[in-house]
Amino acid sequence: MLAPVKTPAAAALTDLKREIEAPGAGLDRLRLVSTPFVPEVRLHLAEDPIVWWARLEAAAGHPLPAPYWASVWPGGQALARHLLDHPELVAGRRVLDLAAGSGLVAIAAALAGASQVVANDIDPYAVASVTLNAQVNRVTVTATGEDLLDSDPGDADLLVAGDVFYDEGLAARMLPFLRRAADRGSQVLVGDPGRGHLPRSRLDMVASYLVPTTEPAVDTPVRRVEVLRPR
Repeated sequence: MLAPVKTPAAAALTDLKREIEAPGAGLDRLRLVSTPFVPEVRLHLAEDPIVWWARLEAAAGHPLPAPYWASVWPGGQALARHLLDHPELVAGRRVLDLAAGSGLVAIAAALAGASQVVANDIDPYAVASVTLNAQVNRVTVTATGEDLLDSDPGDADLLVAGDVFYDEGLAARMLPFLRRAADRGSQVLVGDPGRGHLPRSRLDMVASYLVPTTEPAVDTPVRRVEVLRPR
């Protein structure tokens, strides 16, 4: 994975608006679609994220972070479905969506009646994507780009994190942050399809879903995805 390049959030938002408004169609374009497992939510996603990434890097003239926000991932889909099906988890509560990507889970929380939703991701293009996707779905989500993992977890009532255990280094920072949040009284929910760095022995399953697969380089049509909480 290429190292992230610091792109101002305002510039990223301008880039994405230009992409969305550009005429034509093809594998190198973004399009507004309903989420397969959460059709209540529409997102701007890449027809082919790898092709789209290559074209955007060529246009920028420098490396860009991998566009994880331009795909919809199974852990996020399971979490979003879980929140919409169990609005009592969210209604009237403050929600933090960590490593938010496209903002799917944050948008689902807002639709389920959260009083405040913050979506956090260190990729400025993800921050821009959350902003645009929240507008399309007519909900209010505050998008932020700070790296929170070494900080105080804050006062969110519910912290959600989908697909965050794909990398050893990230997993080593993520679990202590989630644990600190739980110790401070936040409810913590994680969505994951059983990735290699998931600390399964330190989490309890809350729910399990069969989620349609849309991620690149995965051949199976569905994946078993669990919603979990720290022990």
